[in-house]
Amino acid sequence: MTTPLQSLIASGTKLWLDSIDPDLVKINRQQGASGATSNPIIVSDLIKTGRFDDRIVALIKEGLDDEAIAWQVTDQLVKGAQEVFAPVWADTRGNDGYVSFELDPLLEDAACTLSLAEKSAKYIELGKKWAAGHTNRMIKVPATPGGLGALEELCAAGITLNVTLIFSHRQYLLARDAVWRGAQRRKSLDQFKSVFSIFVSRIDVYTKQKVSQLSAAAQGQVGILNVKRIWQDNEKWWAEKKLPLKQELIFASTGTKDPKESPDRYVAALAGSDIQTNPPGTNAAVQNLTGTTYSRTIDKFPPAEVVAEIDREVDFAKLEETLMFEGLAKFADPHKALIKLIADKRKSL
Repeated sequence: MTTPLQSLIASGTKLWLDSIDPDLVKINRQQGASGATSNPIIVSDLIKTGRFDDRIVALIKEGLDDEAIAWQVTDQLVKGAQEVFAPVWADTRGNDGYVSFELDPLLEDAACTLSLAEKSAKYIELGKKWAAGHTNRMIKVPATPGGLGALEELCAAGITLNVTLIFSHRQYLLARDAVWRGAQRRKSLDQFKSVFSIFVSRIDVYTKQKVSQLSAAAQGQVGILNVKRIWQDNEKWWAEKKLPLKQELIFASTGTKDPKESPDRYVAALAGSDIQTNPPGTNAAVQNLTGTTYSRTIDKFPPAEVVAEIDREVDFAKLEETLMFEGLAKFADPHKALIKLIADKRKSL
């Protein structure tokens, strides 16, 4: 019998795991996942289990400081996931099978004193460093002014990019155009691959709090409408370029935030194309929905009256500003917590 996740993949969705836990990577690969992504929260949660204490002790003995240890552990975990998905990368000739590696979130910390140009230069330096020697590693860069300023140069250098922390069509356009400028500077487009991570559920959390006047039909549809519009634009724009590899969206933040909602709410609404990076809990919950099957819904939009209401009531510029402000804190703070966790481990081990 076809499982729900197999059905999702059959609809045209590439299923990636929002984790680099070695055990979960293997389980989800068996269930059809073909890629993964990482961030400091994921790494912290893994370190808290104690499963990687031996690695940390070895790195301490090498004389590394806390931040360097955090990066080495991250690098090792990402490498392990890359090995699992490497056959997918080979089979698809670079169209799938990637694991994302996030660059230093502290570049976006409020305490960072670097200028905009210096931040972009640092992203370029770090991107080249952590991409070197890897085929199926994506370098994750945020769609902040500093990150956006680094995209053209990173792409021109042949690096495969995952542009993250995108909430709006405006951010997507800036990221896409910068990546394409860089791609055109390459000697060949044969291995040019990029993805753009659009956050979904956080938008609906925002509208429930800040746009409470939305009708029941429109409330909870803003994140879905937003990402479907960007998907539609992305499909049309890249189709004209006739590239060997697909330039895709990642539907990120697909876990439901309201326990009263079905765990597959976003999974079902975005089925049929591109990539879903689902949290392990979401994939497990979907797999437990025995008998559930998915069909292509990515190109099915809400009713016209709902779309009109959303466009009338939601200020997308304010939405982006608010979510980016919150997102940057969620971006930088977990990395600080990861470094502190390493420091605590150093004392206890």
